[in-house]
Amino acid sequence: MSSLWGRKDPGSEGRSSQDGEHRAPERSQEPTERTRLLPENHQAYLSPDDPAVSPYNLWSVRALRAISLLALGLSFVWWTFLLVSIFVSPPMMHPRGSGFFAFSYTTLATGYLVLGLLFFAVPSKPMTIWGIFIAVLLLVNMCLILGVARIRLEEGWVGIASVVWVALISMWQVLLNRAVAWGKKEEEERLTGREETRRSLLEWMAVVAETVLLAIMAIAVVLFTSTLIIRARDVSLPPPGERYLVHGDLYQVHLACVGNKTNDENSPTILLEGGTGPVEHTLQPFMDDLYLRGSIDRYCYWDRPGFGWSDNAPSPHSAGMSADVLAEALALADETGPWVVVSAGVGSLYSRLFASRNLLEVRGIFMIDPLHEDYLGDLGKPGRGFVLWFRGILSPLGLDRLGGALIRGRTRLDRIAGRSASQTGKFIKAKLQENLVAVTMTAAEVQSARHVQMGHAPVVVVSSGQEVRKDSRWSDRQEDLSHITNNLHSWDVVSDAPHEVWMTGEGRVMIEKRLKELIEAGQSFES
Repeated sequence: MSSLWGRKDPGSEGRSSQDGEHRAPERSQEPTERTRLLPENHQAYLSPDDPAVSPYNLWSVRALRAISLLALGLSFVWWTFLLVSIFVSPPMMHPRGSGFFAFSYTTLATGYLVLGLLFFAVPSKPMTIWGIFIAVLLLVNMCLILGVARIRLEEGWVGIASVVWVALISMWQVLLNRAVAWGKKEEEERLTGREETRRSLLEWMAVVAETVLLAIMAIAVVLFTSTLIIRARDVSLPPPGERYLVHGDLYQVHLACVGNKTNDENSPTILLEGGTGPVEHTLQPFMDDLYLRGSIDRYCYWDRPGFGWSDNAPSPHSAGMSADVLAEALALADETGPWVVVSAGVGSLYSRLFASRNLLEVRGIFMIDPLHEDYLGDLGKPGRGFVLWFRGILSPLGLDRLGGALIRGRTRLDRIAGRSASQTGKFIKAKLQENLVAVTMTAAEVQSARHVQMGHAPVVVVSSGQEVRKDSRWSDRQEDLSHITNNLHSWDVVSDAPHEVWMTGEGRVMIEKRLKELIEAGQSFES
């Protein structure tokens, strides 16, 4: 960076040789660190544009730069670990949240260190001002994460360490900028006789560049802070059911049951599995309406890991793992069934796996426009995975959530389990996990479930007429799913219904009718 000190002072040579009061002191001994760069004739100062005029001459400044290099190395190693943990969770490094905030903080810290080293020898007041602003905001971030119990739980030690690290780095950069500015002044006074207040064109370009980059970082930190404030508000909304620690107490999943238990062991309970989005925004409102009208006596629903009020699971996480986690949560809640599993879309893959692993408890399988395993390739496309990963990296900025809250009036429930749930880092992480194992682990698990054939439980399939007419392949796969057991109760196609069949009046009537029939069949069914 010494080339950045290229200033011209035409009168410097004359001034240094003619003006006695600017002469360097006589040296009568061996050169020291402070005198070794001065001319041998002891009669003149160096020119301000001499490359030797640099704060790097001071060992203290060189030591500070070495510390920054060491911090950059540590930050990069930590950044690499966090990048890998998005796809495969190392032991003891699983956060119960998405982990995207920790990754973003470490990215910010690494970028800040690189920026500081690039412009190390060009300290400026804008750099100090922006640095103080960023440091204060990051301290606010740290206080929010440490002060809000649920966020602290979701971020875990990984997120806490990351936000503390970036806060320390931001304060270090402010101190470093001032230390280098002092060193620059010290060397200029020693080697040229005065402090240089002018800047070359190259230096001005560097100041402008570092100011713009720091302004961008400051905007990002403002967005981080705003998103954390929204998260702090959202986590204050209690779940309608309970959270249960599962998978060796690594994370919690949310489970809720509506209706009173009965002593009748032949009376099945509806067990809901949501589709692409949280079940609270899809099937549960419709099922609750059936319950209030007396069409069903009792139902339970849950949030898959990363959805709604549930934590994220460690990566990788397959549909079969979700089925096992659901069984564990039901056992912890002392819910023993028997069950009629009801699902829609991609959720049918999860409910089928649950049914195949709990044959004695499942009395019926009800699928609404289910996704066939032949479409797992679409879920597992690499391009889709990259888009989900990129959305996850950007999710701490919260641009969509902030816009929804400030402009569209989105509520806490909308963001947790409603129309805006897909914008949260937890949801994006869950969909990314689904993508990563769709054509490997999940495909193998579903194939095994087909071999088990889920006993002789009666099966009902209600398909979307729109989807069936649009794609003959979809129609063929719907028919295939009606034969996952050898006890087909019915397969109906609701002519004008979309993929969410329950959104039309005809679809609601058909689902209610077939569900009543399946419950009655389940009461007399024996595995």
